[in-house]
Amino acid sequence: MHLFPERLKIMKRSLFAAVVTLCLSVGLAFGQTSSNITKANLSQAEIDQIVRKFTKNEALFRQALNVYAFNRNAVISTIGLGGQITGTYRRDSYLTFSESGERFEKILFAPISTLTEIEVTAADIEKLGGIDPFAIEPKVADQYNFTYLGKEKIDELSLHVFDVSPKVMPDPKKGIAKYFQGRVWVEDDGLMIVKSRGKAVPEGKERFPVIETIRAPIDNKYYFPVDSRADDELVFDNGHVAKIRVRVRYTDYRLGRTDVKIIDEEDVIVVPEATPTPKKP
Repeated sequence: MHLFPERLKIMKRSLFAAVVTLCLSVGLAFGQTSSNITKANLSQAEIDQIVRKFTKNEALFRQALNVYAFNRNAVISTIGLGGQITGTYRRDSYLTFSESGERFEKILFAPISTLTEIEVTAADIEKLGGIDPFAIEPKVADQYNFTYLGKEKIDELSLHVFDVSPKVMPDPKKGIAKYFQGRVWVEDDGLMIVKSRGKAVPEGKERFPVIETIRAPIDNKYYFPVDSRADDELVFDNGHVAKIRVRVRYTDYRLGRTDVKIIDEEDVIVVPEATPTPKKP
């Protein structure tokens, strides 16, 4: 999420929620620290193979999500002194598909926002901070540094832990696409990201919070976000500090399109071509 101070006349700012951190809903909890990371004797070739595999899985999950319908409940609040909520934006939606196969949002509940310090729009919720709900864009994985920290066991899960950052930080003044910077936890069996914690960079005039997102297995083969949250303070160049709380839940995943076939081996989704309608003479 980020705020644009120049878009508002007085103290309002535009807020983008960023969902960039992911983990399992069973066994992993928000706020889990990484003090129990142990070093693993892996060669650089083994580490590179793990990175290639989990970024390949990310590409598959992104494609698969494009054919699933789901519910999204988003609540963004500003927090004042003493921890009291000073304003709230809420948007409960059902993300599904039209008859033509286009995804659209059906709003279920969206009361009038009571935020006064910041302004949140539907586009902010959709973009969630300038980067995808998945942490790393697979097609630009080679533009990241992956630093292997070791392994961490959380409940029954054995996880590889990586710190992730862009190799070259783009110039925010040039409007370059955002990158993820933070930490990811990769399940060591299927090599899928099950937790990540980080933020969108670069910021420039914008400010992004650090967000965690929980993933859970869907249909026993995909790991989709199920819960994302942030509790952060955004400090702006003019000295203004906005304390932000973000809660986004994703529920009731189900196939929304049956005309799409997901091919694991090719990491692509094949959409059958429509039969052309004969033109009248």
